[in-house]
Amino acid sequence: MVQVRVIGAAVKHLAWLSVAVLAAASPAASETLETRAPIAFLTELETGTVLFAKEPDQPFQPGSLAKVMTAATVFGALDAGDIAPDTLCTVSEHAWRTGGAPARGATMFAELKSDIAVSDLLQGLLVHQANDAAIILAECLDGSEAAFGGRMTALAQDIGMPGSRFVNPTGYEAAGAATTARDLARLAGHILTHHRDRYALFSQAEFTWNGIFQFNRNPLIGEIRHLDGLGAGVSEADGYAALASLNRDNRRIIAVVANLPSDKNRLRALREVIDGAWEYFGVRTLFKKGETVTMGRVFGGTEGSVPLVAAEDVAVLLPRGGTLDYRLRAVYSGPIKAPVEPGRTVGELRIIGENGVVYRAALETGGPAIGGGSLQTRAFDGLKELLFGWF
Repeated sequence: MVQVRVIGAAVKHLAWLSVAVLAAASPAASETLETRAPIAFLTELETGTVLFAKEPDQPFQPGSLAKVMTAATVFGALDAGDIAPDTLCTVSEHAWRTGGAPARGATMFAELKSDIAVSDLLQGLLVHQANDAAIILAECLDGSEAAFGGRMTALAQDIGMPGSRFVNPTGYEAAGAATTARDLARLAGHILTHHRDRYALFSQAEFTWNGIFQFNRNPLIGEIRHLDGLGAGVSEADGYAALASLNRDNRRIIAVVANLPSDKNRLRALREVIDGAWEYFGVRTLFKKGETVTMGRVFGGTEGSVPLVAAEDVAVLLPRGGTLDYRLRAVYSGPIKAPVEPGRTVGELRIIGENGVVYRAALETGGPAIGGGSLQTRAFDGLKELLFGWF
């Protein structure tokens, strides 16, 4: 059973509710998720709960993981109407020589000066991991790899990837290219949330193009139960990395590992992190929808405070057993000016672990409604705020 102990106080314009979350001791109390990966990040999609973080903001070269951002960028262009699935893109000599058969890398064997539909290029990109498909898409949208790299970086900033910069669509080694584990998890969440209808491309089993049949070249597909995306990468500077997502027991998990010395180490570390999500974490309901979390100050009302309640069930993945090193903090802008109607969103509940905020949930005003007070009441509240700052 989870217990909540309040140990905080209200502050002018910002109320803090510090809470210790405790559970009965269990045999697993001393066990924690561990991984040999120098960099790792694990999060749950639905709630946004950060389950594990190890050097999550340490930059590294993305390698072929850049193709996941290339896909997201093209998905965005399709949604914006910049291109359409049947838009034909011409295979330039640069794309053919740099990413096609002459380059002897991952390719969909696009023929020089041929025209290929965007829908086929996306399959080449994500099923074949094709470098020529990535370059053709980039040139089709922006005329050059460099210009497309700017579009990729702009999207990264828009969706909350501050530690990422992309230079080309393939992930070929390039000065200045960088990403982080936290950023890649954010990218996966963006695709799963905003482009769910195209997510199946990441696990499409096969694709035949130009008479050549190829199975999905993502080395993670089929290696971990229920894993259905997103990609793997390697760079000379920073080693092997992986970005993965899977749905198991109706729970969608996103995992990132990086800076591994080999593909075998990468897979082993990824298994450690993913399996840890089910072994060491369980869903805990801290507050039911409508349950009072704390009280908020009211200015100029018939009552001096109003319940701040959970807008939805606060059901969070937390470590199983033992004393949990998490704090709950209710934050709102206040005092809340009367009149106050129930159901008004005024702040949020934050769950804070050693790596910062791991979960956020909206707080709204509870009932009954609080009307505006008399002129005398409002004047007295104003004097209290002036003299005492609502402490």
